[in-house]
Amino acid sequence: MSCSRALLPHSLIEPLAKRKAIAPNSVAGFLLIDTSLNPISFNEEAIQILSYPDKLANLRRPGVFLAARIRSILINPQSSSESPFVTEFWSGRRRYFCRAFLVGSDANEPSQPSLAVLLERGPSEVISLSQVSEQFNLTRREREALGHLLQGLGSKEIANRMNISPNTVKAYLRLIMIKTGVSSRTAISWKVMMQSFADGAARQCLQ
Repeated sequence: MSCSRALLPHSLIEPLAKRKAIAPNSVAGFLLIDTSLNPISFNEEAIQILSYPDKLANLRRPGVFLAARIRSILINPQSSSESPFVTEFWSGRRRYFCRAFLVGSDANEPSQPSLAVLLERGPSEVISLSQVSEQFNLTRREREALGHLLQGLGSKEIANRMNISPNTVKAYLRLIMIKTGVSSRTAISWKVMMQSFADGAARQCLQ
């Protein structure tokens, strides 16, 4: 998964000593980390996701604890993409998607935020590509491209895996957008995941 460059409001970039929680009622986990992968700011959901099954009350030094958890859970040492972060992980029985964004900053200090990490909960069931392909009438190659996209790969990485050009990959993804009725790559992922989740819920109701 490649990182996207984004500028965040200065109100979100505050020292850890001043602010340990951001938007405590937020659904997703959120972290701001520096170049050494140490957390600078984070919300309560990020602590709960990464500390499970430990109790929140036992975290006397949450920053130190989270730094270790970031390295052990969110970093993929075998990643060959631009971002070293995993694209998904499990916390207990819950499945989460990890998205990392570069943070634009004029400061050169190492203690300044350099990455924003979003931890979003996804459906626990494994997505059935065959079922999704049948539902949206995807071809074999479109299904293959979709599978790589859901793994968080970019166009160049998908092209290498499929032994085709990046332009051909983009053409496949445009066809998938048309067939699924969405207008972006991110929307493809969420459409497929939500449809898979809905199908799983429907099957449980019929049992």
